Amino acid sequence: MSGTTTAESAPAAGTAAAGTPRGRAKSDVQGTRRLAALLLSPTLLVLALVIGYPVLAGFRESLYARGEGLDADGFVVEGDRFVGLDNYTAIFQGDRADAFWNAFSNTTFFTLTTVVLETVIGVAMALIMQQAFRGRALVRASILVPWAIPTAISGLLWRWIFQADGAANAVLRQEILWTADGFPAKAAVVIAEVWKTSPFIGLLVLAGLQMIPRDVYEAARVDGAGPVQQFFRITLPLVKPALLVAVLFRMLDVLRMFDLPAVLIGVNQKSVETLTMIAWFEASNLRYGSAAAYATVLFLYIALIAYLFVKLLGADIIGEARRTRRPRAVRTPRGGRRAAA
Repeated sequence: MSGTTTAESAPAAGTAAAGTPRGRAKSDVQGTRRLAALLLSPTLLVLALVIGYPVLAGFRESLYARGEGLDADGFVVEGDRFVGLDNYTAIFQGDRADAFWNAFSNTTFFTLTTVVLETVIGVAMALIMQQAFRGRALVRASILVPWAIPTAISGLLWRWIFQADGAANAVLRQEILWTADGFPAKAAVVIAEVWKTSPFIGLLVLAGLQMIPRDVYEAARVDGAGPVQQFFRITLPLVKPALLVAVLFRMLDVLRMFDLPAVLIGVNQKSVETLTMIAWFEASNLRYGSAAAYATVLFLYIALIAYLFVKLLGADIIGEARRTRRPRAVRTPRGGRRAAA
């Protein structure tokens, strides 16, 4: 008799638990997750077709060689020939190792120098555009003009500036071969890239600055905080999410730089050759397996940089918002607990 009572009371207890506020909240969360997965499924499918398939196809292509090698009769082998990891071995240790490491160092150098300079200049631009003064609209428009110019046109413009008899040498009163191979060519690429893309960071940081309430600065001034203290204690922490997103986008963009150094300096120049340029050069010579191997290595390098950036610098904006909004328990005067935002 007692066993029957216990068995009959178990479903009733489960039904009662499901009817509690906690059970309803858990059910609502599960329903929301299922709805979110259903709504995101078309986007994920498109991303799988647009991104996933090309990545897998490129990796497969890197395992083959086309039109390379000779058969027993001395004729060129036609069609695709499976070579395994030989293309990757040639990149790191073979006859293409010197070109790869030169392109790798150039890509890393351009990424570090341009992103650092763009961040400093972009934040300064955002602070200037944030101020209220006469002619602010004209200043904002003039700052954003370089970002609106196509990269190829920008490269041609700076190529004219960096000519032997161009404006740069006229201002410096020196004869510097900017567009030749060497360190001046790297400096020319850095200057042109920083000039063009600093407004991008400035625009995103300006959007973050406009979200900061003015009352915060007024309270800081009442407490005796100066402009420098306000910048490092208020502006920089509150604008950090927008700044990190801008820096991440710029890093991913510079890591695949191709058009600006190709137009400004030219291809096959060791001082400005990047990983994207060397992959293009291999593909233009019909060495598609080697080009795919370069592209795969570049993809892994970019993915690693993005992962480390997000994990080490805390660019997890959604996670920070969730942790901030998590409710905490507060004791009521009667000794109970209630949720507080």
